[in-house]
Amino acid sequence: MSTTPLNASLIDLAARGQLPLHQHMDHATIAWISGHRPDLPPAARPALRPQSKELLAHGGLPTRWWADPRLCTSLHGVRHAMRTAALAAVLAEANDLCDADAATAILAAAVHDCQRRHDQDDRGHGSRAAIWLAANADTVWGQFGLAATPRRIVQAATAVRLHDVPYEAFAPDDKSDHARAELITDVVKAADALDRYRLPKLKWWPDSRYVREPAFDQLRGLALDLVLVSERAYLAGASGTAAVRYALAGKGLV
Repeated sequence: MSTTPLNASLIDLAARGQLPLHQHMDHATIAWISGHRPDLPPAARPALRPQSKELLAHGGLPTRWWADPRLCTSLHGVRHAMRTAALAAVLAEANDLCDADAATAILAAAVHDCQRRHDQDDRGHGSRAAIWLAANADTVWGQFGLAATPRRIVQAATAVRLHDVPYEAFAPDDKSDHARAELITDVVKAADALDRYRLPKLKWWPDSRYVREPAFDQLRGLALDLVLVSERAYLAGASGTAAVRYALAGKGLV
Protein backbone atom coordinates (compact mmCIF):
# COMPACT_ATOMS: atom_id res chain seq x y z
CA MET A 1 0.00 0.00 0.00
CA SER A 2 1.53 3.33 -1.06
CA THR A 3 1.53 6.35 1.18
CA THR A 4 1.76 10.03 0.38
CA PRO A 5 4.23 12.22 2.29
CA LEU A 6 2.57 14.89 4.41
CA ASN A 7 4.60 17.59 2.64
CA ALA A 8 3.86 16.38 -0.90
CA SER A 9 3.45 19.14 -3.46
CA LEU A 10 0.23 19.75 -5.37
CA ILE A 11 1.92 18.63 -8.56
CA ASP A 12 2.85 15.29 -6.95
CA LEU A 13 -0.60 14.87 -5.43
CA ALA A 14 -2.29 15.62 -8.75
CA ALA A 15 -0.13 13.03 -10.50
CA ARG A 16 -1.17 10.45 -7.89
CA GLY A 17 -4.86 11.45 -8.08
CA GLN A 18 -4.72 12.33 -4.37
CA LEU A 19 -5.42 16.07 -4.26
CA PRO A 20 -6.99 16.96 -0.90
CA LEU A 21 -10.21 18.87 -0.37
CA HIS A 22 -8.23 21.98 0.54
CA GLN A 23 -5.30 22.73 -1.76
CA HIS A 24 -2.55 25.27 -1.08
CA MET A 25 0.20 26.48 -3.37
CA ASP A 26 3.77 25.32 -2.70
CA HIS A 27 7.23 26.09 -4.06
CA ALA A 28 7.56 22.90 -6.12
CA THR A 29 4.23 23.46 -7.83
CA ILE A 30 4.89 27.09 -8.75
CA ALA A 31 8.30 26.03 -10.12
CA TRP A 32 6.54 23.37 -12.21
CA ILE A 33 4.04 25.95 -13.50
CA SER A 34 6.88 28.27 -14.50
CA GLY A 35 8.80 25.43 -16.14
CA HIS A 36 5.79 24.46 -18.27
CA ARG A 37 5.10 27.95 -19.60
CA PRO A 38 3.51 27.63 -23.06
CA ASP A 39 4.93 29.47 -26.05
CA LEU A 40 2.91 32.65 -25.52
CA PRO A 41 3.47 36.13 -26.91
CA PRO A 42 4.77 38.66 -24.37
CA ALA A 43 2.03 39.84 -22.05
CA ALA A 44 0.83 43.32 -22.90
CA ARG A 45 0.16 46.04 -20.32
CA PRO A 46 -3.57 46.62 -20.79
CA ALA A 47 -5.04 50.04 -20.12
CA LEU A 48 -7.89 50.12 -17.60
CA ARG A 49 -10.34 52.92 -16.97
CA PRO A 50 -9.90 54.66 -13.58
CA GLN A 51 -13.13 53.19 -12.21
CA SER A 52 -11.94 49.64 -12.83
CA LYS A 53 -8.61 50.33 -11.11
CA GLU A 54 -10.48 51.73 -8.12
CA LEU A 55 -12.69 48.64 -7.92
CA LEU A 56 -9.70 46.31 -8.09
CA ALA A 57 -8.15 48.19 -5.17
CA HIS A 58 -11.15 47.02 -3.11
CA GLY A 59 -10.81 43.41 -4.24
CA GLY A 60 -9.50 41.85 -1.03
CA LEU A 61 -12.68 40.20 0.25
CA PRO A 62 -13.39 39.96 4.00
CA THR A 63 -12.76 36.53 5.46
CA ARG A 64 -16.35 36.34 6.73
CA TRP A 65 -17.62 36.27 3.16
CA TRP A 66 -16.17 32.82 2.56
CA ALA A 67 -18.30 29.77 3.29
CA ASP A 68 -15.22 28.07 4.75
CA PRO A 69 -12.39 30.27 6.08
CA ARG A 70 -9.89 27.60 4.99
CA LEU A 71 -10.72 28.52 1.40
CA CYS A 72 -9.40 32.07 1.85
CA THR A 73 -5.81 30.95 1.27
CA SER A 74 -6.48 27.99 -1.01
CA LEU A 75 -6.37 27.69 -4.79
CA HIS A 76 -9.95 29.03 -4.97
CA GLY A 77 -9.42 31.72 -2.34
CA VAL A 78 -8.75 35.42 -2.29
CA ARG A 79 -5.81 35.34 -4.71
CA HIS A 80 -7.88 33.57 -7.35
CA ALA A 81 -10.78 35.94 -6.69
CA MET A 82 -8.64 39.06 -7.10
CA ARG A 83 -6.91 37.82 -10.25
CA THR A 84 -10.26 36.80 -11.76
CA ALA A 85 -11.67 40.26 -11.02
CA ALA A 86 -8.64 41.87 -12.67
CA LEU A 87 -8.96 39.68 -15.75
CA ALA A 88 -12.67 40.52 -15.90
CA ALA A 89 -11.70 44.21 -15.89
CA VAL A 90 -9.33 43.67 -18.82
CA LEU A 91 -11.96 41.67 -20.71
CA ALA A 92 -14.49 44.42 -20.05
CA GLU A 93 -12.17 46.80 -21.90
CA ALA A 94 -11.70 44.33 -24.75
CA ASN A 95 -15.48 44.09 -25.13
CA ASP A 96 -16.14 47.84 -24.75
CA LEU A 97 -18.46 47.31 -21.81
CA CYS A 98 -19.97 50.47 -20.35
CA ASP A 99 -18.89 51.56 -16.87
CA ALA A 100 -21.88 49.95 -15.18
CA ASP A 101 -21.46 46.60 -16.98
CA ALA A 102 -17.71 46.59 -16.34
CA ALA A 103 -18.27 47.22 -12.64
CA THR A 104 -20.88 44.44 -12.47
CA ALA A 105 -18.51 41.97 -14.15
CA ILE A 106 -15.64 42.87 -11.81
CA LEU A 107 -17.81 42.51 -8.72
CA ALA A 108 -19.27 39.19 -9.88
CA ALA A 109 -15.80 37.85 -10.69
CA ALA A 110 -14.53 38.81 -7.25
CA VAL A 111 -17.19 36.82 -5.38
CA HIS A 112 -17.84 33.97 -7.81
CA ASP A 113 -16.18 31.26 -5.65
CA CYS A 114 -16.85 32.61 -2.16
CA GLN A 115 -19.39 29.91 -1.28
CA ARG A 116 -17.21 26.97 -2.22
CA ARG A 117 -16.90 24.26 0.41
CA HIS A 118 -13.63 22.84 -0.92
CA ASP A 119 -11.17 22.96 -3.84
CA GLN A 120 -12.37 19.89 -5.68
CA ASP A 121 -15.35 19.66 -8.06
CA ASP A 122 -17.79 21.38 -5.73
CA ARG A 123 -20.90 21.24 -7.85
CA GLY A 124 -23.48 23.87 -7.14
CA HIS A 125 -21.07 26.40 -5.68
CA GLY A 126 -22.04 28.92 -8.35
CA SER A 127 -25.69 28.71 -7.38
CA ARG A 128 -24.84 29.01 -3.68
CA ALA A 129 -22.69 32.08 -4.35
CA ALA A 130 -25.44 33.67 -6.46
CA ILE A 131 -27.97 33.23 -3.66
CA TRP A 132 -25.48 34.59 -1.13
CA LEU A 133 -24.72 37.57 -3.37
CA ALA A 134 -28.38 38.49 -3.77
CA ALA A 135 -28.96 38.18 -0.02
CA ASN A 136 -25.94 40.35 0.81
CA ALA A 137 -26.13 42.78 -2.10
CA ASP A 138 -25.93 46.02 -0.14
CA THR A 139 -22.89 44.79 1.78
CA VAL A 140 -21.10 43.55 -1.32
CA TRP A 141 -21.76 46.59 -3.48
CA GLY A 142 -20.87 48.81 -0.54
CA GLN A 143 -17.51 47.05 -0.18
CA PHE A 144 -16.71 48.27 -3.69
CA GLY A 145 -18.07 51.77 -3.09
CA LEU A 146 -21.09 51.14 -5.30
CA ALA A 147 -24.85 51.23 -4.86
CA ALA A 148 -26.78 48.06 -5.65
CA THR A 149 -29.70 48.20 -8.06
CA PRO A 150 -32.13 45.36 -8.81
CA ARG A 151 -30.92 45.08 -12.42
CA ARG A 152 -27.24 44.89 -11.44
CA ILE A 153 -27.95 42.37 -8.69
CA VAL A 154 -29.73 40.09 -11.16
CA GLN A 155 -26.93 40.43 -13.74
CA ALA A 156 -24.14 39.75 -11.24
CA ALA A 157 -25.99 36.84 -9.64
CA THR A 158 -26.66 35.34 -13.06
CA ALA A 159 -22.98 35.50 -14.02
CA VAL A 160 -21.99 33.94 -10.70
CA ARG A 161 -24.59 31.19 -10.97
CA LEU A 162 -23.58 30.22 -14.49
CA HIS A 163 -19.81 30.51 -14.12
CA ASP A 164 -19.42 26.82 -13.26
CA VAL A 165 -21.98 25.53 -15.76
CA PRO A 166 -20.48 24.58 -19.16
CA TYR A 167 -22.22 26.25 -22.08
CA GLU A 168 -23.08 22.87 -23.59
CA ALA A 169 -24.82 21.90 -20.33
CA PHE A 170 -27.10 24.95 -20.24
CA ALA A 171 -30.71 23.99 -19.55
CA PRO A 172 -33.52 26.12 -21.06
CA ASP A 173 -33.67 28.27 -17.91
CA ASP A 174 -29.89 28.77 -18.04
CA LYS A 175 -30.13 29.94 -21.64
CA SER A 176 -32.87 32.40 -20.74
CA ASP A 177 -30.89 33.77 -17.82
CA HIS A 178 -27.73 33.98 -19.92
CA ALA A 179 -29.56 36.03 -22.55
CA ARG A 180 -30.38 38.65 -19.90
CA ALA A 181 -26.74 39.05 -18.83
CA GLU A 182 -24.84 37.63 -21.78
CA LEU A 183 -21.77 39.87 -22.00
CA ILE A 184 -21.23 40.01 -18.24
CA THR A 185 -21.61 36.24 -17.88
CA ASP A 186 -19.26 35.53 -20.78
CA VAL A 187 -16.64 37.88 -19.31
CA VAL A 188 -16.82 36.27 -15.87
CA LYS A 189 -16.62 32.74 -17.27
CA ALA A 190 -13.63 33.67 -19.44
CA ALA A 191 -11.84 35.49 -16.61
CA ASP A 192 -12.28 32.48 -14.33
CA ALA A 193 -10.93 30.17 -17.06
CA LEU A 194 -7.89 32.39 -17.69
CA ASP A 195 -6.74 31.98 -14.09
CA ARG A 196 -6.45 28.19 -14.43
CA TYR A 197 -2.66 28.36 -14.81
CA ARG A 198 -2.56 27.94 -11.02
CA LEU A 199 -3.80 24.34 -11.33
CA PRO A 200 -1.31 21.45 -11.15
CA LYS A 201 -2.17 19.61 -14.39
CA LEU A 202 -1.63 20.85 -17.94
CA LYS A 203 -5.01 19.52 -19.06
CA TRP A 204 -6.67 21.86 -16.55
CA TRP A 205 -5.03 24.98 -17.97
CA PRO A 206 -6.89 27.66 -20.00
CA ASP A 207 -8.59 26.41 -23.15
CA SER A 208 -10.46 28.78 -25.46
CA ARG A 209 -12.79 25.98 -26.60
CA TYR A 210 -14.76 26.29 -23.37
CA VAL A 211 -15.39 30.03 -23.42
CA ARG A 212 -17.02 32.58 -25.71
CA GLU A 213 -14.41 35.30 -25.70
CA PRO A 214 -12.45 36.41 -28.80
CA ALA A 215 -9.74 38.09 -26.70
CA PHE A 216 -9.12 34.97 -24.59
CA ASP A 217 -5.89 33.77 -26.22
CA GLN A 218 -4.44 37.29 -26.31
CA LEU A 219 -4.65 37.45 -22.51
CA ARG A 220 -3.14 34.08 -21.66
CA GLY A 221 0.33 35.57 -21.17
CA LEU A 222 -1.02 38.19 -18.78
CA ALA A 223 -2.98 35.56 -16.87
CA LEU A 224 0.07 33.33 -16.44
CA ASP A 225 2.25 36.24 -15.33
CA LEU A 226 -0.29 37.26 -12.70
CA VAL A 227 -0.30 33.72 -11.31
CA LEU A 228 3.48 33.43 -11.21
CA VAL A 229 4.16 36.83 -9.64
CA SER A 230 1.37 36.74 -7.06
CA GLU A 231 1.90 33.12 -5.98
CA ARG A 232 5.65 33.66 -5.58
CA ALA A 233 4.98 36.78 -3.52
CA TYR A 234 2.52 34.85 -1.37
CA LEU A 235 4.99 32.02 -0.80
CA ALA A 236 7.61 34.63 0.11
CA GLY A 237 5.41 35.82 2.98
CA ALA A 238 3.06 38.46 1.58
CA SER A 239 -0.62 38.23 2.47
CA GLY A 240 -2.88 36.99 -0.30
CA THR A 241 -4.28 40.45 -0.92
CA ALA A 242 -0.87 42.13 -0.91
CA ALA A 243 0.60 39.46 -3.19
CA VAL A 244 -2.03 40.01 -5.88
CA ARG A 245 -1.91 43.79 -5.59
CA TYR A 246 1.84 43.57 -6.14
CA ALA A 247 1.28 41.53 -9.31
CA LEU A 248 -1.45 43.88 -10.53
CA ALA A 249 0.73 46.93 -9.90
CA GLY A 250 3.47 45.40 -12.01
CA LYS A 251 1.03 45.30 -14.94
CA GLY A 252 -0.37 48.78 -14.30
CA LEU A 253 -3.78 47.37 -13.30
CA VAL A 254 -4.04 49.25 -9.99
